[in-house]
Amino acid sequence: MTQSYVATGGGRGIGRAITERMLRRGHPVVVVERDTENLSWTAGSVMVVAGDAGAEQITEQAADRAQQVGTLTGWVNNAAIFGDASLHDSGPDRVLDLIDANLRPVVVGCGTAVRRFLASASQGSIVNISSHQARRAVPGALPYSTAKAAIEGLTRALAVEYGRHRIRVNAVAPGSVATERYAGYLSSLTPESAAAVERDMAALHPLGRVATSDEVAAAAEFLLSTNGGFINGATVPVAGGRSVLASDPEAR
Repeated sequence: MTQSYVATGGGRGIGRAITERMLRRGHPVVVVERDTENLSWTAGSVMVVAGDAGAEQITEQAADRAQQVGTLTGWVNNAAIFGDASLHDSGPDRVLDLIDANLRPVVVGCGTAVRRFLASASQGSIVNISSHQARRAVPGALPYSTAKAAIEGLTRALAVEYGRHRIRVNAVAPGSVATERYAGYLSSLTPESAAAVERDMAALHPLGRVATSDEVAAAAEFLLSTNGGFINGATVPVAGGRSVLASDPEAR
C-alpha cells in the first residue's frame, strides 16, 4: 500500500526538509506552496498545488492529488508568515490579521486532513509546526507567538477529539533554525554583526548552535511514522534546550 502525504509550505526551510525525508522513503508528497519560485529544487519529484494553504479549496485539491496516488496517511501544516504588529500602534485589527495568517492555514489543513481520514476510515497523522515562541514569547513577535500558542492548543484539542478514530495530532516546536531565511538575514549584516548574532544564538541554545532544518524534519518524520504510533497530543521541542534555558544572573 502506497502512503501519500501533504506538506503545506513545503517549498523551503523546514517544510522542504520534511518533504525530502518523505521522498527518500519512497512516499509521494503533495506540496502546497504560495511562492512557486521556491520549487525549482523539486524537478518533478513532488506534486505541487500552488496557492494559499489557508484556502480550503487549495487544501482539498492537495488532498485529492494525494489520494490519487496512494492512501493519504499524513499531513504536515508548516505554512507560516513572519510579520509583527504591536497593539499600541498597529491596533487590534492588524494584530488579529497576522494571527489569522498563521493560524488559519493550520485550522484549514487539519480540517481537510481529518475529513479525509474519517471518510476513508483509515488511521492518519497530522503534524503541526509550532515554535519555541508559543511558550516563551520573544519581544517584537506578538502575533506570531500568539498564533503558535493557539496552534499548540488546537493540537491538543484535536488529539482528544479524534484519537478514537485512530487520528493522531502532534506538534513540533523548533528553536532557531538555519533556514534560508536565517542565512539571508546573516548575509544582510556586516561580518562583525553576523558573528555577534551567531554568538548570541549559541548562547541561547545550550547545545551551542541553531538547528538544521533536517533535525526538525526528523522529529516530524518520527511523529508521522508508526514509530510514533502512541504519541498523540504532544508538542515536541526541537530547540537544543532553548525552550528550557533559564538566565541566571549569578552565573555571570
